[in-house]
Amino acid sequence: MARPEQVLLLEPQHELKFRGPFSDVVTTNLKLSNPTDRNVCFKVKTTAPRRYCVRPNSGIIDAGTSINVSVMLQPFEYDPNEKSKHKFMVQSVLAPPDMTDMEGVWKEAKPEELMDSKLRCVFDMPVENEKSHDMESNMSSSLLKSESSALPAKSSSSTLDYGEVKKIMEECKRLQMEAQRLREENKQIRHAPSSMKREEGLSSRYVALILLFFIIGVIVGKLVL
Repeated sequence: MARPEQVLLLEPQHELKFRGPFSDVVTTNLKLSNPTDRNVCFKVKTTAPRRYCVRPNSGIIDAGTSINVSVMLQPFEYDPNEKSKHKFMVQSVLAPPDMTDMEGVWKEAKPEELMDSKLRCVFDMPVENEKSHDMESNMSSSLLKSESSALPAKSSSSTLDYGEVKKIMEECKRLQMEAQRLREENKQIRHAPSSMKREEGLSSRYVALILLFFIIGVIVGKLVL
């Protein structure tokens, strides 16, 4: 069986608007009017009870009168993706003439006697604040992407430096061995006939060149490290 149509008049009828910034409590009023000749019990419920403070959240509206309900949105960090996700419901039931206990009325009410109206919440953020928030979000996103993309590059660079150092060290070791060999040959040449002096001069220059390469290799190795 379908529920009866809501007897209370809601103002606003479909949505509760909250204007930011939301760094402090934001209050919106909901007016409930009872145009009937019967008293009406009401309850105000929300899908996000921790986010809102509702005063009063229940009570009785006498025949032909109205009541203002204050819906107070608690401070929070604004998120554009959260728009219109929160909802409110105003539930009502006709009070019996001899009512003495309002909670008893709700417990004894049959499902077909309950009436309800739903409202959605709308967060209205000023343009300058929304732009500022978007800029902060974009900057944070860009920073995270930059850091993420930099990690593999850093790892690759570290691997490349290690390979270069290893290659230079091997080259330095080879040059040391070559220099040692040439020094030994140079000693032998000193005891050779004078006809070999010209070759001795060439060998000496070659040793000097090898030593120069060795020194350069050591310096490069230190710079890389």
